[in-house]
Amino acid sequence: MSIPIPIKELDEWVDEMSIPESIKDLSDWAREGEKKSELSSWLNLLDFESRTGLVKVLKAPLIKNRSMARQILRSWLGRQLLDEVSDLVRLDDDKSGQSVFITLEELLEKQPQVTTIDLFQALPGETIYFDLDGFLKFANRWRAELKNQQKLVLDLGRLSLPSKNISEPQVFFDDYQEPSSKHKAISVAHRINPLQLEIWRPSSEMSPKRSSWIVFMPGWGGTPDHFRWLARLLSYNGWPVVLLEHPGSDAKAVQELLEGKRPAPGAEVLPIRLSDLESVLLAKKQGELDLSGTKVVLMGHSLGALTAFLAAGATPEPGLDSRCEKALDAFSLTNLSQLLQCQMIDVQLPIDKKISGLGAIVGINSFGGLLWPSIGGSNISMPVFLAGGTYDLITPALTEQLGLLLSTKINLLNRVLLIEGASHFSPVRVQGQELKASGEDLFQLGEAFVGVKPLDVQRLLGKQIVRFLDNYESNKGLNLLLNEEQNDLNFYILNRSTVENLLSN
Repeated sequence: MSIPIPIKELDEWVDEMSIPESIKDLSDWAREGEKKSELSSWLNLLDFESRTGLVKVLKAPLIKNRSMARQILRSWLGRQLLDEVSDLVRLDDDKSGQSVFITLEELLEKQPQVTTIDLFQALPGETIYFDLDGFLKFANRWRAELKNQQKLVLDLGRLSLPSKNISEPQVFFDDYQEPSSKHKAISVAHRINPLQLEIWRPSSEMSPKRSSWIVFMPGWGGTPDHFRWLARLLSYNGWPVVLLEHPGSDAKAVQELLEGKRPAPGAEVLPIRLSDLESVLLAKKQGELDLSGTKVVLMGHSLGALTAFLAAGATPEPGLDSRCEKALDAFSLTNLSQLLQCQMIDVQLPIDKKISGLGAIVGINSFGGLLWPSIGGSNISMPVFLAGGTYDLITPALTEQLGLLLSTKINLLNRVLLIEGASHFSPVRVQGQELKASGEDLFQLGEAFVGVKPLDVQRLLGKQIVRFLDNYESNKGLNLLLNEEQNDLNFYILNRSTVENLLSN
């Protein structure tokens, strides 16, 4: 069912609602005076709170930052979002959303902010058609996805709890240790400026001797600052760590997006990220990086974890375009990573080059459900440790981390760590977070995004990563450890068979 909404009548109704703020019940007033439109009559049947709420939505800024909005709209991600919205709301016979896009661009040339009613008034048409059936389907999908997330938490709580492994390795913490990193710039052929690295070497005499070294890649908009806490922990436990920064998809790129100086970076940055990684590995091989360790562990957050999978030789399974057509037609607000995965249809990845001495992969808030939907589809055979949270609506554990584990080849060390209450940004440590739950940085992350107790989540995550790497180096199997309470956090470490059982229910 498609509901026609005359733009002029909607504008007149908004004006009606804006006349007397002191009137709390407009039902009598709405019947007085000149004959109201049919739309006005229907809208006035709503209770006062609903009417005023609708007016606030229509008069609130749809776009606050003119420069940033332009760049987002011109990006692949922005156009995809606009295409999906145009399926629900269209102007007259325009099903492409092009009229809305052009009108929005023209408004942004004239005024710094644009409200929804501003946009409606400026549209070159008389009627907006609202697809009620499509909206109900969308709402039902969203509700079902949230229920599935809730069911996952309940299913996790019902898992049997084996006794704790009393012989698990000791993890050394020194939260007050002064930073012991060094910065190094290496010249790379694919960039004009040298690539900046942050290098952490084991400095404690207590640190065990390790045979591996680690390359850590931040996610979209991430910087080494966000994961210095983990590099410090890993180096204190014996592993040399190289923290990468990826110009073009780092914090500076996001800042330039906010300032309207560049479009939103998307999947097109993956080839250059892979070149960054290749340059670091080459620098180590040629002795430019004086680091111990013969095998390399690729580690990353979100987009950095995806980079690790691609670098290990995983290429998208055939049929990505058809899977994306179906996924984007049922656009999900609880899995925003699908947008970036589908953009990879148009991304030319470099020819697969085998990484010499690749030992393991650690992916934090990783994703790839559309890229590798089949059992063993990623063809990754080395040990893999994936971590996620039950509050993650960007790379949700149910459709991303759990499925991604099954896409790897069978390996007895492979595990997924799920932390109750953790979100996509829980592993990101921001300025001031040592003193309070939410920090201050470019993202202005608050508890709604960070989730519960981010510092506790980070400490737990760090401990379990060290435990996985220790077992990997000693070639020991990981015992299943579930629901151990640490600072009021429940967490679950799942092996392959447990994941298969969860997804089959």
